[in-house]
Amino acid sequence: MDGKVIIVTGALGALGSVVVDEALARGARIASVDHAPTQAPATADLFELGGVDLTDAAVAKKAIDAAAAHFGKLDALINVAGGFAFETVADGDPKTWQRMYALNVMTALNASRAAIPHLTASGAGRIVNVGAMGALQAGAGMGAYAASKAGVHRLTEALAAELKGKITVNAVLPSIIDTAANRASMPKADFAKWVTPQELAEVILFLASDAASAVTGALLPVNGRV
Repeated sequence: MDGKVIIVTGALGALGSVVVDEALARGARIASVDHAPTQAPATADLFELGGVDLTDAAVAKKAIDAAAAHFGKLDALINVAGGFAFETVADGDPKTWQRMYALNVMTALNASRAAIPHLTASGAGRIVNVGAMGALQAGAGMGAYAASKAGVHRLTEALAAELKGKITVNAVLPSIIDTAANRASMPKADFAKWVTPQELAEVILFLASDAASAVTGALLPVNGRV
């Protein structure tokens, strides 16, 4: 990935930060985009954009354009930004469904739409989204989250068809990711069976690489050892 310019959204989170570190280690130049504030100075290989609300299309376009302008091009967009909620349909708040749709679908949609012209100009553009295994068959309490991630899956497929021959568009579908937050919420689980952020980052960066030029429209499960 030497010399590739990659935007990672949700870059300060548990998964996004690992994706950024792994991509930098492989020689990529990274634009790190997150809703959380950042004041880190730009370096030759890392440009951080904090306080970015990707649910706002205009804000997303401004951030993507700034990142592409900073490095002079854009080769890949990795949409990690998103959110999670657990509540039953009967007892939950309808606003949760709107929030999950905004955080998971609209962030990916807005960033992707803004990135398309830059990725097309690259000649080897890549979009990688983060879906969810739990969206293939929703369990109790997973309605709002699963519905929104299913939207990410359909967005991936639609974009792959629309951009075929110009930009590849794929998604990873992780099971439970081994993060501190997930361990805290499920303390009795067998963490050894979960997929690690490092393992997931490996798959994401493969899909963002030249080696994955023949793969598009894929929804790739990453199950860990479940």
